[in-house]
Amino acid sequence: MAEGLLMAGRPPLCMGQLVQSLVMATLMLCSSLAGCIFEDGGDNDGKDVLAVFSMSPSKNVKVGQDVVFDASASTPSDGSLTYRWNFDAEGSVDVDATGRTATWSFDSAQTYSVRLEVSDGTTTSEQTRELTVYAETAEPPTAAITQYADDEDCEDESIDEERNILVWICARDKSMTDRDVTETTSITLDASSSTAGSNSQYIPTDGYAWDLDLDDDSDNDGDSENDADLRGQSVQWDNVPPGEYEIGLTVTNDVEMTDSETIKVYVSYAGYWDDFEIGGNSSGNPGEISFDTLIHYDKDSGNTIVKAVMELEYPQQDDDCTSVPGTNNCRAELNIFAFNEDDDEADNTTDVSLDSRDEGDCDDAQDCVHLKMSSYMFSDTDSTYGDGEWTMSIRNNKINDLVIDRFVIRLYYK
Repeated sequence: MAEGLLMAGRPPLCMGQLVQSLVMATLMLCSSLAGCIFEDGGDNDGKDVLAVFSMSPSKNVKVGQDVVFDASASTPSDGSLTYRWNFDAEGSVDVDATGRTATWSFDSAQTYSVRLEVSDGTTTSEQTRELTVYAETAEPPTAAITQYADDEDCEDESIDEERNILVWICARDKSMTDRDVTETTSITLDASSSTAGSNSQYIPTDGYAWDLDLDDDSDNDGDSENDADLRGQSVQWDNVPPGEYEIGLTVTNDVEMTDSETIKVYVSYAGYWDDFEIGGNSSGNPGEISFDTLIHYDKDSGNTIVKAVMELEYPQQDDDCTSVPGTNNCRAELNIFAFNEDDDEADNTTDVSLDSRDEGDCDDAQDCVHLKMSSYMFSDTDSTYGDGEWTMSIRNNKINDLVIDRFVIRLYYK
């Protein structure tokens, strides 16, 4: 009976002790082993083994010239990697150098396949890149883009610009059926000042490659700044809208050595609408005419407007006005309003008093009011309005129609 009672009471007690012991043993084991689920793996946990290297110089290398190969961009960077270099990987398994960096020179003019192999002892990664080595007598060309600027802006003011290409689009006598800023221009790109490198070398006719967008890798070769959007020593870049651009020229001579140059291109704009009528306020709704323009403010691409200026000139008195006693309705007052592409009102001229409307070349019988907006207004912050499609509106709160003398939109990109 005692034996039966003992047997009946023992299993629950032993089972509980066994489970508790197993849990404690597991925790102690895990805490002592590297890589356990409770262990903090450090900064390099989860980083794949990846071979990445750079070369300096990476082009126009001559026979006997030292080239530095650097694998510092390989991952992980915790010191666990070994590095093996092969500087003629085509059909070869030799190890020419070890270490994160290596210096090597080549003894013949040809294209070499350079291979880097990195390993953490378990996983291996390779990268292979080609390097062309030229004869000692070869000389690289010099790329040169001819700089120029318009002599004057749209108001006949002289332009002082000696570093970049700067042009104005002057859209005069625009129709009221065309209230959009859609004009473009053509830019002449000239590389005739480029040189071949030596008197015995030359630049072929197709050796001038113009890259019109340094952020776009149109040929998918991994380099966004060497595309050939246009070819030729002197070319026309057509249909260029207002904006700020950076373009590149790559010159390749007859021995396949290259050189590159970049230049900024600024296209500013002025659009003029003359002698048009705006309706009066009807039933509490002001007369309104709207004009649309695309404005760029992109720091990443470098296409950023400097300022936008809207200019409005109109007669102070409407000659055909029938005066309403006590209203002063014949004294004209028009205002400019600016709206971003979300239709948020960014600015207006309503705070400019009638006595102060004399900006620019304004005569005594006119009101001349300007709305000036700095580049900051077009940035994308909580307190600004962003770029994109903007609408500039003229509003007439008086009941009489009025013939406006002139409205101008100016977009300054330089």
